[in-house]
Amino acid sequence: MTGDGQAALPVIPVMKPLLGEEEAAAVAEVVKSGWVAQGPRVAEFEKAFAAAVGAAEGVAVSNCTTGLHLMLHLLGIGPGDEVVVPSFSFIATANCVRYVGATPVFADVLASNGNLDPESVASVITERTKAVLAVHQGGQPADIPALREVAGDIPVLEDAACAAGSTLHGAPVGTGALLAAWSFHPRKLVTTGEGGMVTTDDPEWAARLRRLREHGMSISAAERHASGGVKLEQYLETAFNYRMTDMQAAMGLVQLQRLPGMVAHRRELAARYDELLSPLGARPVRDPEFGTSNFQSYWVELPEDAPPAVQVLQSMAEAGISGRRGIMAAHLEPAYEGHPHIPLPVTEHLTRRTVILPLHHELTEADQHRVVDAFAAAVRVPSGVTS
Repeated sequence: MTGDGQAALPVIPVMKPLLGEEEAAAVAEVVKSGWVAQGPRVAEFEKAFAAAVGAAEGVAVSNCTTGLHLMLHLLGIGPGDEVVVPSFSFIATANCVRYVGATPVFADVLASNGNLDPESVASVITERTKAVLAVHQGGQPADIPALREVAGDIPVLEDAACAAGSTLHGAPVGTGALLAAWSFHPRKLVTTGEGGMVTTDDPEWAARLRRLREHGMSISAAERHASGGVKLEQYLETAFNYRMTDMQAAMGLVQLQRLPGMVAHRRELAARYDELLSPLGARPVRDPEFGTSNFQSYWVELPEDAPPAVQVLQSMAEAGISGRRGIMAAHLEPAYEGHPHIPLPVTEHLTRRTVILPLHHELTEADQHRVVDAFAAAVRVPSGVTS
């Protein structure tokens, strides 16, 4: 109850995965089969997901971060090498470079969509640069062709953690990617609880990635079991345990069928937010001219005279609205204190002056009005503007 005796309105969460009886039944079927580790469902999910994002090969892994690590390891990137990354991303993007002993080099991003600015990337490339790791931030497609142009012979890899269902030049994000890593965390459209995928068009790379995720074994446990005979594996190189389970893959297969509908609905919700926010002086993230977003996140740049983002979020929380700070800046975190970098004015502005608003599949029109009214109050715009 509130202080005036009225029942408090329910909290509107910033996100909520779309899960149903179909996912529960698919996982239960795997449990009943007795084969719950990496097996036939994983192989099926790999093929289905790769097809959905326009890739020839999919390699399921334990999460997107391990996928990013495997991509850099696959290319032989290590100590003494540099990888250009955005600071404006979840910290795993930079961390994976440190995993292989290389140095993350931060480039700035575009104010319009938070993705790598090709001019900034060009300014930090050196003879030690061995890759550019582009992020499709919050589902907003990055301009991969422009980044490839400035990178020249340097490989452009893709952190597509948030981008399942987004498009780039009329094709799914991931089409033609040299290597792309994807996330199935519950905040993503397609979720397996935890989990990830690496996609590529190179079958030899895919074969090696499958070995690398499973201790470097020459034959997988599933293949050995299916052979019906005695097959002794060899361990071909020092590798990792980055496998996905069949339980996760079974859920992912159901989720993948939901993806087109989820994207369409999220884009409808985003369009309504755009309309409701237009009188408030806030700048919402929008599609670039060369692609479409799945709106995994809906983030807004605060009006110039609005209070700090943390104050806005606190005010909204008191009204029962669960928002999030804008995308983090890795170089401002303690883990990267003292890490050298060029000036990153756009990154620092966006991370300090943006917030993420609730967007999920149970969000109603009334909920969105309530979110925007709370936002208006928090940024001190007169009430009633969305009525």
